[in-house]
Amino acid sequence: MNSSLPANQIIQGDSIAEMGSLPPDSVHLILSDIPYGIGAEEWDVLHDNTNSAYLGSSPAQQKAGAVFKKRGKPINGWSEADRAIPRQYYEWCSRWAPNWLRVLKPGGSAIIFAGRRLAHRCICAMEDAGFSYKDMLAWMKQRCPHRAQRLSIVYERRGDTRNAREWEGWRVGNLRPTFEPILWFTKPYKIGTTIADNALNHGIGAYNESALLQYQEEPENVLDAGFAAGETGLHPTQKPLRLMRALIELTTRENQVVLDPFCGSGTTLLAAKHLGRQYLGYENDASHAAQARRRLDTLKPDNWELFSEVQLQLMEATSSQAVDSLPPRKEVRYRSKRAKPEPKAVR
Repeated sequence: MNSSLPANQIIQGDSIAEMGSLPPDSVHLILSDIPYGIGAEEWDVLHDNTNSAYLGSSPAQQKAGAVFKKRGKPINGWSEADRAIPRQYYEWCSRWAPNWLRVLKPGGSAIIFAGRRLAHRCICAMEDAGFSYKDMLAWMKQRCPHRAQRLSIVYERRGDTRNAREWEGWRVGNLRPTFEPILWFTKPYKIGTTIADNALNHGIGAYNESALLQYQEEPENVLDAGFAAGETGLHPTQKPLRLMRALIELTTRENQVVLDPFCGSGTTLLAAKHLGRQYLGYENDASHAAQARRRLDTLKPDNWELFSEVQLQLMEATSSQAVDSLPPRKEVRYRSKRAKPEPKAVR
């Protein structure tokens, strides 16, 4: 690792402001679940046209439960100003994309989880910064709430029985969101050389098909890597440890550097540590940064289990002997035939 690059730590702060101090060409992989700009949480509101109703809740939403708890804006927007949301998301991505390009080694990958609605704006910002757009992967989610209201119900509540019958079977909203896009970018390597040359010069540029086949049966760009039992509940947009490990093994080798500028509860960093990679994360939220540090501190060479929040609380309240006695957790079964069992070897 570059001696001026912070090693194996989480920096609490805004990566957009903080990453300027990192040396150029020092990172092998940037892997991050960035804000999607769709207003799912306070930190996900990246446009300047908000009002008191945004992220609030109505009595009907409160009755519907957690899935419909917060009020978001429809695609059509609440005002003409909302038509600027996609452009403002592009502008936000453009603030950090050039710095990502600067710190990556030539041929290095930047892999980004992005929302379906605004992913194209992220792609444009990354390309305008100088990245090459390599591919879009699809992560097949285990659970995906379907937030599409029946149009007939809307008319029934208005007392319009004729239109309720006429529009039976129609819905307002989207189809069930069974996949989440993963955007794969690379930093261009020197013109006149090849990926084979770059792999020798910088240690990156190709992908490890053999490693991917530890996680699924075919080298496809559709990924089925789900959560282990009890793994969720650490962050609103948490991703599976298994998925992050697959992406890290796909693009890096041992002792190479993995950076997550929006690390949340630290799953990317946990996967990197598990696989013998160096890691660096940034997280603006103090509570999530502390949680990520606790997860990393808990990870030991003889116990690679990912602990749930309940288990983390138990660890704080008990001795290390009690923690070591926690029973191992089994992996859940996945729906797709493509998914393979967890690799037994620990790297």
